Amino acid sequence: MAEILRLRKPYLLFVGDADNPLDAKTSSGIAHWRPDDCLAQLRLRPDGADLGLPDMGIASAAKAGAKTFVIGIAPVGGGLPDDWIAICVEALEAGMDIAAGLHTRISEIPQVAEAAARTGRTVHDLREPPANLPCGTGKRRSGRRILTVGTDCAVGKMYSALALHRELVARGLDADFRATGQTGIFIEGSGIAIDAVVSDFLAGAVEVLSPSSDPDHWDVIEGQGSLYHPAYAGVSLGLLHGAQADFLVLCHELGRTLIDGDYPEYPIVDLREVADLNLAHARRTNPKAKLLGLSVNSSRLDPEAAAAEMARIEERLGVPVVDPVRDGSARLADRLDK
Repeated sequence: MAEILRLRKPYLLFVGDADNPLDAKTSSGIAHWRPDDCLAQLRLRPDGADLGLPDMGIASAAKAGAKTFVIGIAPVGGGLPDDWIAICVEALEAGMDIAAGLHTRISEIPQVAEAAARTGRTVHDLREPPANLPCGTGKRRSGRRILTVGTDCAVGKMYSALALHRELVARGLDADFRATGQTGIFIEGSGIAIDAVVSDFLAGAVEVLSPSSDPDHWDVIEGQGSLYHPAYAGVSLGLLHGAQADFLVLCHELGRTLIDGDYPEYPIVDLREVADLNLAHARRTNPKAKLLGLSVNSSRLDPEAAAAEMARIEERLGVPVVDPVRDGSARLADRLDK
């Protein structure tokens, strides 16, 4: 059977020569959600992006206990700059693994591959899916599951899942966040980059990621894409079938009217229609799937306008509408046993 990628902690976060945390958003996300897993940061510029972590070099971080050197920045073009190769080799020689989500497979760079073989350390290319993934079975699994779905890409599916997971843990519930994208995998330390999986095995990959568990255990599964996206609907459908979610959380950015990016002819679809289509597909493998509520990004609107729009949506759809940044996710968690 396939083995889910697992990263050793704590991390040394590499932010390269990034000017600000937005340019190193992967590292920023890790530091925000899992600060206890982050030992230090390595910056090539003393005035560069600051994650609020101690600055350490390779040797000092390894001595302090860093286990994985995380390349938490995506250089232009997705490759690994030549002057970073020596840094990677140094990290391996200091006893750390390496993890990266670049399009370039750094494990295939000759100098890095040689150093990994020589030191016995592991290089994790997060965009490389596990071997031997099965096809989906559709067989019902024990445990309880929540899946975030969206009206578009980049509407907060990962953030919403993490915020809801944090709320469940704060309530003393047994819960795991199941990561399906590279930043989520870095944050959790395990997962499957679902958009890198061959389409026949998408549902099976999600079944592997969220296996049977205790009846009271919750898996909060990070969603990807959108059923209405002209390019990425396939991965969304595979997630819906493989997750067998008991509840869906619909994610949306208030004020967005078009599919983001190069799709000006594709408008955002009505929220009721989006919810109904996602539920129809979710119920193929879990006939009891329900809509838990909406988790929205309201940053385009001022607080008063956002509150009015959220109240309008809530009245129309009959489920809670929250902004996890402004309001938290408590109102969603309150409905889990309803």
